[in-house]
Formats: sequence, C-alpha cells, structure tokens
Amino acid sequence: MSPLTSYSLDGSVATITVDDGKVNALSSEMTGELAGRLDQAESDGAVALLTGRSTTFSAGFDLRCEPGLWQDMMISGGRLALKMLTFPYPVVLACNGNAIAMGALLLNAADYRVGTSGDFRIGLNEVAIGMTLPWFAIELARHRLTRRHFDICTVSGTMLDPQEAQAAGFLDQLTGSDDLLNKAAARASELAEVDMGAHLATKLRVREQVIAGIADGLESLSGDPDGW
Repeated sequence: MSPLTSYSLDGSVATITVDDGKVNALSSEMTGELAGRLDQAESDGAVALLTGRSTTFSAGFDLRCEPGLWQDMMISGGRLALKMLTFPYPVVLACNGNAIAMGALLLNAADYRVGTSGDFRIGLNEVAIGMTLPWFAIELARHRLTRRHFDICTVSGTMLDPQEAQAAGFLDQLTGSDDLLNKAAARASELAEVDMGAHLATKLRVREQVIAGIADGLESLSGDPDGW
C-alpha cells in the first residue's frame, strides 16, 4: 500500500484513513487501495471505520484523470461502493467535512455515517459542473436520500451544509470536529456487538434492489464508455 491510505486495528474496529495530502481525490489507485484495506479489515474480522483528512473526506473522482482512464476510474468507484454495501461487517464512516460527488456517494454506501458541523459542503455536484450522473450513482442516491432530496440533489446538483445533509439522508449523526473520531469509534464498537451472520444476511436482503441496480449500472458502463 502507498501513503494514500493507512490502517490501524484496535480490538474489533479497523480504522482506515484516506489522506492524499490534498482533497482525497478518488482515483483508480485510491479506490483500489480502499478496497484492499476493506479486504484487510475483513481478514481481521473487524468493523471498518473509514475516515479522511483535515476538513475533507473526499472531493470525489480525480478530475485530472486522463479522458481515456475515466471509464476505469468510475467502474473502480462503483465497485468500491458495492463492496461497502455488501461488506460482511458493519461499515462506519466518519466524514471530516466536505464530501462531494463520489465522496458523497460513499456516504450512501456505509452502514452508519457521522459528520462534523461547520462550513462544509456535501452533495452531488455533477450536473452543476456539466456531468451526467452514471446509473450506479443514481442507484446509490436513491438508496439513502429522502424522496424530495433525491430529486433535488441529483437533478440540480444542489450542495448541502452538514445539517441539511443529515436531513437529506447523507449523514446519520453530527458532532464537533474534535469529537468526530471518538463518536464514530464508539458507534463502531457498538456495532461490533451485533450478530454478524444476521447482520450480513439482513443487509443483503434490505439492499437487494440497490445492489442489483449498481451491478447493472457497472455492467452497462463496462460495455459502453458512454453508457453512464
């Protein structure tokens, strides 16, 4: 693994930190590393606690990526979300502040999301910057956002502050930045006590539709670069 991510295990909780020194752009390399860290947590039989750096969880896909590599990057991002949705142990996400585009979509793939209050932006800004949301992203948004916010956030690219993001369904809990990791770790420790067999079986039943929708979206994207 490169310095893009780090991993630490404390009892039954594995903390995975994303830090590229900038805005945690989700390049194919980054999403691949994160998938590897989840494999490491699964091998350790641990609840995964995913977090970012400073005031940013992630600003989304790497816009500096060469045009010919966009397809692979999006597929890698969609597969990471699918891995989180079907992870055999709970996944808690501690959102350090900003979570934009694919960064916000990963919030929708976690089991429990703790955010921090402040002057931060969370949401799906693709339409606002001239991009059409891929099908797998639409399914992820539909999965967790309220009916009203699903339409607003996808169709107009409206960005939200943390309080609005909690109401919309991107976050489950808000806390101060100084207490973010403590709150998220406490929730992860609580979730470590659930029956993991029942957790996974129920997770797969509850998420059957979104899992199928993301798989279909990734298949269409794999077959046709313009199929998003």
